[in-house]
Amino acid sequence: MKQRCLFACFSLLFSFYAFAQTPPTLDYYLPAATRYRPAIPTPEQVLGFQIGTWHLSHDQQVWYLRTLAAAAPDRIKIEEYGRTYEDRPLQVLIITHPDNHQRLEEIRRQHVALNDPAQAASFNTAQMPTVLYNGYSIHGNEPSGANAATLVAYYLAAAEGPEVEQILRNTVILLDPSFNPDGLQRFSTWVNAHKSITEVADPNAREFNEPFPRGRTNHYWFDLNRDWLPAQHPESQGRVRLFQRWQPNVLTDHHEMGTNSTFFFQPGVSTRVNPLTPLQNQELTSKIGQFHAAALDSIGSLYFTKEGYDDFYYGKGSTYPDVQGSIGILFEQASSRGHAQESDHGVLRFPFTIRNQVTTALSTLRALQALRPELLDYQRSFFQESAPTTRGRTTAPQGYVFSRTRDLARAYHFIEMLRRHQIDVYRAGQSVTINGQSVSANEAYVVPLAQRQRRLIEAIFRTQTEFTDSLFYDISSWTFPLAFNLPYQAGLPRLGERIDSLPFPVGRVRGRTDGAVGWAFAWDGYYAPRALYRLQKAGVRTLVAQKPFSQQIGNETIDFSYGTILVPTFNQEVPADSIAALMEQLTTDDALDVYALPTGLAASGVDLGSRSLAPVPQPKIGMFIGSGISSYDAGEIWHLLDQRYQMPLTLLDLDDWRGSNIDRYTVLIMPDGNYRLNDGFKETLERWVRAGGTLVALQGALRWVQSVGLGDFSFKTPPKDTSYTRYVDLPDRRGAQEISGAIFQVDVDVTHPLAFGYRNDRLAVFKQGELFLNSSANATHLPLRYTAQPLLSGYVTAPNLNELRNTPAVVVSPQGRGRVIAFADNPNFRAFWYGTNKLFANALFFGATLRSY
Repeated sequence: MKQRCLFACFSLLFSFYAFAQTPPTLDYYLPAATRYRPAIPTPEQVLGFQIGTWHLSHDQQVWYLRTLAAAAPDRIKIEEYGRTYEDRPLQVLIITHPDNHQRLEEIRRQHVALNDPAQAASFNTAQMPTVLYNGYSIHGNEPSGANAATLVAYYLAAAEGPEVEQILRNTVILLDPSFNPDGLQRFSTWVNAHKSITEVADPNAREFNEPFPRGRTNHYWFDLNRDWLPAQHPESQGRVRLFQRWQPNVLTDHHEMGTNSTFFFQPGVSTRVNPLTPLQNQELTSKIGQFHAAALDSIGSLYFTKEGYDDFYYGKGSTYPDVQGSIGILFEQASSRGHAQESDHGVLRFPFTIRNQVTTALSTLRALQALRPELLDYQRSFFQESAPTTRGRTTAPQGYVFSRTRDLARAYHFIEMLRRHQIDVYRAGQSVTINGQSVSANEAYVVPLAQRQRRLIEAIFRTQTEFTDSLFYDISSWTFPLAFNLPYQAGLPRLGERIDSLPFPVGRVRGRTDGAVGWAFAWDGYYAPRALYRLQKAGVRTLVAQKPFSQQIGNETIDFSYGTILVPTFNQEVPADSIAALMEQLTTDDALDVYALPTGLAASGVDLGSRSLAPVPQPKIGMFIGSGISSYDAGEIWHLLDQRYQMPLTLLDLDDWRGSNIDRYTVLIMPDGNYRLNDGFKETLERWVRAGGTLVALQGALRWVQSVGLGDFSFKTPPKDTSYTRYVDLPDRRGAQEISGAIFQVDVDVTHPLAFGYRNDRLAVFKQGELFLNSSANATHLPLRYTAQPLLSGYVTAPNLNELRNTPAVVVSPQGRGRVIAFADNPNFRAFWYGTNKLFANALFFGATLRSY
């Protein structure tokens, strides 16, 4: 008993010593009494400082790791697998024994074949190496991971002895030192620029308080740890490609959390594991966790498991592997958010945070040695299951079928996303019926479940409304065909050819181009807004049809719906032949069919000279950003306009607001946020709106807009749970009342300009939070309303669901000659909610055409 007490006291003293030790040495981070190859340079020898003294910038990390790879080519092969938006390299170090490097491609092919039931049984897993994907700092301002990666790479390149020899011989390590180079560079620049020579640990110091948008996110302010499954960004697409190429046994994901925490490693909360994840996955996670516990115990670091974090949403790095025969492991280290900061556990210093990350990276490698055959056998058995899973279902489907409707591009991007995850997609071999509508074979696609990625397919297509737990670390639903607004259902019609190549779709020019009085294209296409802006930028005058019409083009009568874009040939400053060339360009660049109109006289509906064809002015757009505004929501808008629609967007920083001239803008955007703006700003904005401006406000911004009298709408008070709750359960009760992210159905007024491009009067929207709008007395200003039974997928409490029924999702509030367009929800969620992007685009282009009734 005395020995145990002495050991506990020693561990505690050692913990305080480790917490306080400065400056760091290499021995502080790495195993004691290890011999290193003298020809391999240390980080300090290359960089001029020891890791932990300063925050490593991404360019410094690249410099060192390339130097390291050049010095240790027998153990390290370095590959660039992509580039960030800011053109920084995404690189991986493939680290293994020299003998393995001699046959690396053979090892990779054999490892991947282990996932093929037709071949897997022939392999002896006792003689195969495991594959580890070791990844760091997907959030740029969680830097202990990226700094630790540099030390781990040195250790694996230079260390000598039986343990490292065994690790290298039995493991192929894919060391990804920085998942988010742009964010890491932004953060390191900030904290290094604000470091004092004399230690300042005061949490109020500028060093620990980054300005908007902070270094957590990528260039467009996206949380890349939510993008593994959607894979909408180059960083994600590169690492998904790497994951699928190697199909690792374990993926580790090194993060940071609040300064007053300790250290977390998985497993997480057992009741919050996605039902598609096998039980054995969690059992193996627990076994690996024992190695982390022993390693952290040996250096006196405190930690926790089985609480706080979950394994439900498959878009995170620690969960994406769990549905693919792999084990995802999340590490969360308390963050110093700089070089040294006061915490509940004393002064938390940057070297200490790095040390814990190094320690658990090495304990992962020890776990893989001990569990190697078990991990390989688990991966093989995962893919050997012959029947689709029935967990959470009454009947397992054989596959899913979906159609492209009138838009080639959304279906293209959906298939593109599926194929990134090595999911086979086929053309339908016959005409099909989807949700009661007949669809021809050339417009339908099939995803059979009888393929390797069966569970991942279920995760992408399934809906779920019943849950064993009401708390979610992230969203509770993400059904992708609903996100893309593609008709789909379970089923397995006859298969046509497999889609092995996927060129961007091309539209066509229809009708005789010579002598055309005008041109038209439907607004249904995903890239129609990009096409419209390109025409406007070229100086072409454009109109939008606010009523349908038809024209005889050749031998066909073509129906043109609400929102059709018209380009008259005459009274244009651009020559007719230039307009024709531009229209033809839209077919290839924007996947649109364009029509040459032979006459101004309609076969039915309105003629081309009708007042129902409204001029569409070129929008000049500004967006408010800064403190209190959600950088995620602002970034989603910036990304949509810049990357997809190729439209200029001026970012207006409210932190530096000096009464900027906003009269140059026709549209201003207020993303979600908690706005606290002075009367001068309110008066300026009100004058601008009443003079004819379009203010587009989203989610939390609506509360400020309404509070200053700019919006003719009001809010419902979210229902409160007043039942008795024990003190220990109070935090969970609040969490259980939240709409963490679910999918709901709205009724769509397809005649309303904000709904142009939609033909179906039902649409799936994504909702987070409890902002419920009251119905307006003016029904003409309610283009979207939640249905009476709105829940499609995800978790929502019964009281919240009841409050949501029949409420507006979008409200238009006329103000003088202008208007406020209020979105209760986010139509641009995480860049993969393609199905509602058009609503947002409509507000930008057609807001000025709205009439007050």
